[in-house]
Amino acid sequence: MATELAKKEETKVAADEGSPDEHEGGEFHTKGEAKKDFVPSVGLSTPEAEKLLQEFGKNELEEKTTPKWLIFVQQLYQPMPIMIWIAALVEAVIQNWIDFGILMGIQFANATLGWYETTKAGDAVAALKASLKPTATVKRDGKWQQTDASLLVPGDLVLLGSGSAVPADCLINHGQVEVDQAALTGESLPVTLYAGESAKMGSTVVRGETEATVEFTGKSTFFGKTATMLQQGNELGHLQKILLKIMFVLVGASFILCFTAMGYLLGMGESFVEALEFTVVLLVASIPIAIEIVCTTTLALGSRQLSSHGAIVTRLAAIEDMAGMNMLCSDKTGTLTLNKMAIQDETPTFVPNVDQAELLRMAALAAKWHEPARDALDTLVLGCADLPSLDVYKQIDYMPFDPTVKRTEGTLQGADGKVFKTTKGAPNIILKLIQEPMTVAACEAQVTALGKRGIRCLAVARSEPGDDAASVGEWKLLGLLTFLDPPRPDTKETIHRAMAFGVDVKMITGDHVLIAKETARMLGMGTQIRDAKGLPSMDADGKVPKDLGKNFGAQIVDADGFAQVYPEHKYLIVEALRQSGFAVGMTGDGVNDAPALKRADVGVAVQGATDAARAAADIVLTQPGLSTVVEAIIIARCIFQRMKNFINYRIAATLQLLTFFFIAVLTLHPHEYAPAGPEGEEWPEFFKMPVIMLMLITLLNDGTLISIGYDHVKPSAYPEKWNLKALFCISIILGAVACGSSLLLLWAALDSWNPDGIFHKWGIGAMPYGKITTMVYLKVSVSDFLTLFSARTHEGFFWSSKPSWILMGAATFALTLSTILACVWPNGNTDKIPTEGLAYEDYTLMPLWIWIYCIVWWFIQDALKVIAYWLMHKFNIFNINSDKVVNMRAADSVTDAPLAPQAVGLVETKLLQLQVEDAIHKVEQVSRKSQDPTLARVSANLQLVRNSARLARTSLGAVPRRASGTGGTSGMEEGEASTGVIKEQVKALEQAANVIGGKDGAEIQVVLNDVKQTAEKLNIARTSAAVKK
Repeated sequence: MATELAKKEETKVAADEGSPDEHEGGEFHTKGEAKKDFVPSVGLSTPEAEKLLQEFGKNELEEKTTPKWLIFVQQLYQPMPIMIWIAALVEAVIQNWIDFGILMGIQFANATLGWYETTKAGDAVAALKASLKPTATVKRDGKWQQTDASLLVPGDLVLLGSGSAVPADCLINHGQVEVDQAALTGESLPVTLYAGESAKMGSTVVRGETEATVEFTGKSTFFGKTATMLQQGNELGHLQKILLKIMFVLVGASFILCFTAMGYLLGMGESFVEALEFTVVLLVASIPIAIEIVCTTTLALGSRQLSSHGAIVTRLAAIEDMAGMNMLCSDKTGTLTLNKMAIQDETPTFVPNVDQAELLRMAALAAKWHEPARDALDTLVLGCADLPSLDVYKQIDYMPFDPTVKRTEGTLQGADGKVFKTTKGAPNIILKLIQEPMTVAACEAQVTALGKRGIRCLAVARSEPGDDAASVGEWKLLGLLTFLDPPRPDTKETIHRAMAFGVDVKMITGDHVLIAKETARMLGMGTQIRDAKGLPSMDADGKVPKDLGKNFGAQIVDADGFAQVYPEHKYLIVEALRQSGFAVGMTGDGVNDAPALKRADVGVAVQGATDAARAAADIVLTQPGLSTVVEAIIIARCIFQRMKNFINYRIAATLQLLTFFFIAVLTLHPHEYAPAGPEGEEWPEFFKMPVIMLMLITLLNDGTLISIGYDHVKPSAYPEKWNLKALFCISIILGAVACGSSLLLLWAALDSWNPDGIFHKWGIGAMPYGKITTMVYLKVSVSDFLTLFSARTHEGFFWSSKPSWILMGAATFALTLSTILACVWPNGNTDKIPTEGLAYEDYTLMPLWIWIYCIVWWFIQDALKVIAYWLMHKFNIFNINSDKVVNMRAADSVTDAPLAPQAVGLVETKLLQLQVEDAIHKVEQVSRKSQDPTLARVSANLQLVRNSARLARTSLGAVPRRASGTGGTSGMEEGEASTGVIKEQVKALEQAANVIGGKDGAEIQVVLNDVKQTAEKLNIARTSAAVKK
């Protein structure tokens, strides 16, 4: 008996959920209850209002802004600028004004670029403040008057009319109004509010007029709390953290080696000023000063490319975050869906010869079809019905919607003079008019089934005709119109494309669970949709808990989405995923999405988003749907590759220059190689180059490397990560080869006066010290740029990826200019160091030999790089294999984070199941049309395999996913368990494709190819993750 009662109650709930009251927007919105003991306001006097204004403050949001001049100043005392200040100060003390000017130019160029990037981003809180409506109709001193909305106080009596914005959180005094809360809750239809219920600031009255009492103002409103959350989460960006790590290592190495060399020089008897000058010059030359400029410029070029695809970037560093994004949380209404209710094809009817078109005509007769639609449902019905065909009817009476009746009714006279009635409304209301028990039972069954899928229903009935309105017969239920906010046409394909790039997509909506599940089912996202029960909440002091990832991460990762959530939940879901180690993106369009957009690593405001959402976002879309997001992911990964290529080169170039001078100072003393005799010149105690040469190497090479922003690259199939250990390892190898070859050339040149030296044996002859200095300048310049072409291809040889013509042009310009300068450098002393052009005197082939020498070592350098990558991949050194397949930013192997095992193959497993389901669905469609018995058997076999797959997933789902070291199933184990089932399905699908043949068979084969590709990725993920645990 208890079970039967439970089933009846479940049926009743489902029926209620599936059949909303016509003009109330249904039971699917989150709607506050009427406040108990509510006493409506009758208005305040001016003194009372002024006193309350002092107590509660203005009805506006607090705004924390930083002056633009201060933002610029802040760019001048970051870690890197401080290093440049110190170097410039030393140059000023020793009165080296040329070098001082160069350093100051670099300093202010960096600061200007950083200032521009910072001030370019919109201020989310300012946009929220601007979205407060400027005026309100309020009753003061017994008179209605228009006043500044910021002067409203709790207890004020305000007038809410159709088309007006709700100026504060207000309680309805009497009557009812329809309010559009889509920007706050995500609910598609307007919500009807009655006496005592709360209308939130930021919503809009769409129908009705009433008086209301102000309950909360300013930061105490629902809207204001959203702004408070927007002020949280300001922290150092991920790219900034990475660059700081790289700079910390390089600057630390520079300091150690430079000051070690300085101590050595002082110990050798060099003057303090000369030793300090050399140390500072080498320090400045070795520090990657231009790294931020080149990265910022590359990002800026990428943002221009994104804008051509309909994505406007408001925070440049978000491009790097998007490249590494592995979790995308998306709002439903207006993002995944059209935010526009649409009649569905599914139309249950209960009378013969009644189809959807006829049902729509009868529904339109229960409205004022000759007049503009009065509400959302009338708009829906009248927009689909064949209105010209209704001209044969005359509406002799009309009963509008009333809260007590909850339906509309039209009394019509047909062309034959007979009178009949039509009515439309919620099924549970219309069924009270129906006298046929079997029809009632059939309708309730349909409503329950549809309700479980979150589909809303509108019942339509018609009376038997009579001679007049009083003599019409009993009501007949014609059928049910079903409607839903439909997905955008490209959303399903977009989601699958995102998953193919390793990005898991989760739906987060304020709408009802059942509606969310149906939308997710239609989009192929998975139907593990949970409600807000069990989700985290803010601490009592309004702070974000520090243990969200630990306590809630696993259940959030496991879910396909969440429904019936508030902005606070969206914010905390994003934060929990971030704390768990994921790089999180968030898309949305409403005020309710703004906090989560602000907190996400990448906040994306879709087309038509509110000002608040656009200002809180890092990227604003100007085209509808999510397809632009996938294009942005691909472009962002290309930009990431370009930055990674440059940084790989920059580390190698820095280490080459730094270690070359360090070793040269300690081991190669020019005066020991100076020629004897009267023709000999005085050679210095240690080798050094003029400052202008070092600056030319740094500025000319790095300056032209801005062109790397246009280089040809291939986007990764996985979310990008910075494996700094592997990156530094390769950079060290590249730098070591370049450094070693430079030291070898310097030694050979210094030893050129030795009759038994290499230069004499090769017929080059002795070199004056001025030419040795210029020769080393040319060698370092050429090998620097050749190192870039090796660094940009990573695992492959330098010829494996064709560079862009712009990069080739920039390289040709820089190398040509460096070669010309080395050939024609004036003979004399530069910074007290002998210099001489290589093209002077009798032997002029030295530039050619240096080029040949650099190219030979370039091939050796590139080969060693490829061998190093091969060894790292073979033995998973630095987790170079597992870091890609463990789909978390904060984990490189399955032991690095509690959720790391769950992240392995998580997206691939889900995508594989969805692709197989699509293929099976296609086969079943063809099978229903075909009479081929062989195809029928194949289809039946597929159905059995699919059922076994569902059973396997259900049994796996019954066991909690485990983190490292705990019980249950992990993502890896789930993938392994599903592999056998997937193979059976693929085998059956291949058989079906062969049987079907033709165009349909070819379409199935295309899906099968995608399945095999995803299965291969899943296999690689599991294998790679298992290499080192």
